[in-house]
Amino acid sequence: MTEQGHAPAHGAGAQPEEADRLRELVRDRAYQKALLFSALIGVPVALAAFWFLAGLHELEHLLWTDWPEALGWDTPPWWWPLPLLTVAGLSVGLVVRYLPGAGGHVPALGLHAPGQAPSALPGVILAAVASLTLGATLGPEAPLIALGGGLAALFARLARAPVTPQSTALLGAAGAAAALSAIFGNPLVGGIILMEVAGVGGPQLFAVMLPALLSSGVGSLVFTGFDRWTGLSTGSLTLTWGVSAPRLDGGDVIWSVLMAVALAVAVHAFLSTGRLAAGFVSKRPVLHTALCALAAGACAAVYTAAVDRSPADVASSGQATLAQLAADPHAWSVGALVAVLVCKGAAYALCLGSLRGGPTFPALFLGAAAGALLAPLPGLGVVPGMAAGMAAASAAALRLPVSSVVLIVLVLGSSAMIPVVIIAAVAAFVTVELLPTGHPAPAPSPESRAPAPQ
Repeated sequence: MTEQGHAPAHGAGAQPEEADRLRELVRDRAYQKALLFSALIGVPVALAAFWFLAGLHELEHLLWTDWPEALGWDTPPWWWPLPLLTVAGLSVGLVVRYLPGAGGHVPALGLHAPGQAPSALPGVILAAVASLTLGATLGPEAPLIALGGGLAALFARLARAPVTPQSTALLGAAGAAAALSAIFGNPLVGGIILMEVAGVGGPQLFAVMLPALLSSGVGSLVFTGFDRWTGLSTGSLTLTWGVSAPRLDGGDVIWSVLMAVALAVAVHAFLSTGRLAAGFVSKRPVLHTALCALAAGACAAVYTAAVDRSPADVASSGQATLAQLAADPHAWSVGALVAVLVCKGAAYALCLGSLRGGPTFPALFLGAAAGALLAPLPGLGVVPGMAAGMAAASAAALRLPVSSVVLIVLVLGSSAMIPVVIIAAVAAFVTVELLPTGHPAPAPSPESRAPAPQ
């Protein structure tokens, strides 16, 4: 009886201890200085990220729109990606071979990568510019993380701030989050992504969050159903928008789960192929990177020859094409959707192991295209299919289920699809975790890189 009486008291005392610890941390002068420095770092990092992204956009538009139009083509011809991606491969190979940092981490590793030192920033920027403007099937988020974290470390060194492992990690995360908010257009996504990438809470975070996410998604479906069946209202903190949203039903949920599992297997195969490509590239960085990039260009050329659409549908991050697909999914024939899934998926796998960039945007497009392709299935709508596809593909590629859910909900601009987004993200994440991990992408050999300056 005495032992039972003491157990709750001990448990009740644990929370005040944690609260006192947090209060002491917030009152600590060193932590307050770190918060202030993080706020100040956000200004130059955001400016650098803005000009980096603006420069990428202008160069990409010049190479893929202005030059073809100047030569008399409405869209780039089928062969256009071949020379551009060959140049991209040669450029990235030279950066990997001769500059510190090897141009940043291999995209096949996802966003879980160590931070980059300030000395590696020139190589990271050059490799990203060469890859993303010349047609790599990758996004800009990984270079942005490296840019933000490296600039934060550089500013801390210039300000002669005390350097400890904790302060370095804190400022690196702050700088990376500031840079990410530029591409995702929302500061919340950047913060949550960095929280999951940094592994705050370790495996226990995922162990707690996955059941909570899944339960909240199923619970939302149950509440939606009972609200419809009974006509009763429980009252909740929600906002009603002046636009109609599709209602979810059992078919949407069932197909979303099945599609999530299939997409997780496909994305896992892309990442595994990317790691094999990285092993091939590490042996002879310049030549083999150029060969892989040329093969990715060939995928875009085959796509254009097959369906007479722009090779930029394949040779790009997919951000602009995703907006076009969402605006008018019926403009894409079944053949075009199948071709873009096959060709962009192959180019994605090759670029993941050879060029430099991030895995997020191509995964989002592939998931959306799969959802649009499968939308005619009985009981599955276009919007739920695309929402579930994007959630599943991003969760499988990033292995960040919470970030994927937040990102897709913000992209959709509506809460109507949250249940299928959550269920698809959790199903895809669990599926990927159950699949064999394979071998990690090898780092470039020591002789393939120039030593970092002393």
